[in-house]
Amino acid sequence: MTPQTRKKSDRRPNPLTREQIVQAAVGLLDTAGESGLTFRALSERLATGPGAIYWHVAGKSELLAAATDHAVSTALSEGAEAGLPGRIHDVALGLFHSIERHPWLAPQLTAQISHNPTGPVTTRIFEAVGRQVYALGVPASSWFTATSALMHYILGAAGQNAANLALARSLGPEADRDAYMDAVAAVWKQLSPQEFPFTRAVADHGLDHDDRAQFLVGIDLIIAGITAGRAR
Repeated sequence: MTPQTRKKSDRRPNPLTREQIVQAAVGLLDTAGESGLTFRALSERLATGPGAIYWHVAGKSELLAAATDHAVSTALSEGAEAGLPGRIHDVALGLFHSIERHPWLAPQLTAQISHNPTGPVTTRIFEAVGRQVYALGVPASSWFTATSALMHYILGAAGQNAANLALARSLGPEADRDAYMDAVAAVWKQLSPQEFPFTRAVADHGLDHDDRAQFLVGIDLIIAGITAGRAR
């Protein structure tokens, strides 16, 4: 077998699609992070040349945007299938779990929403959350504010949860969550009672909690405020 023949046999037999490229990019981002997403690495994963990828995607920025949109679309689809239609919890948990699964997603969402508010990522999330706000009977004059509040809470809390998980992974398998929370509580209890009376009081009750349950409590608090405003 000649080198030319071997090289040819390594190539993929079927035409490459944009969807295949985006899915491969998501896989690379999950395992190697944004720095590991290169067209060379993507070419190796897809068994093709960079030219075939550039035919579908102009550059890394477009690829990151497409991967982010793919993750968001999947999250919203999974959220819609997770429970009854019209439930804000399903939308929120779909995004929460997707950001948890994809460590790169939270900063990409921040970038997309900040720099491309009319792009597909921002509008998909805003539409999904906004429909739930509409279903609550919120007055039209409050749609934007209520939807924005929920959207920012969902993405902010989910992003913080992902950051906490990343920290836990960096500490290694021997890390103990309960011991860590107890250590935080012990430090808080030593704070000045004049400057931090509330934080000390919270520490006295312990900091143990379920992140997912706490996340949903926050959703319910915002919804309670939205619906209370509607009743006035």
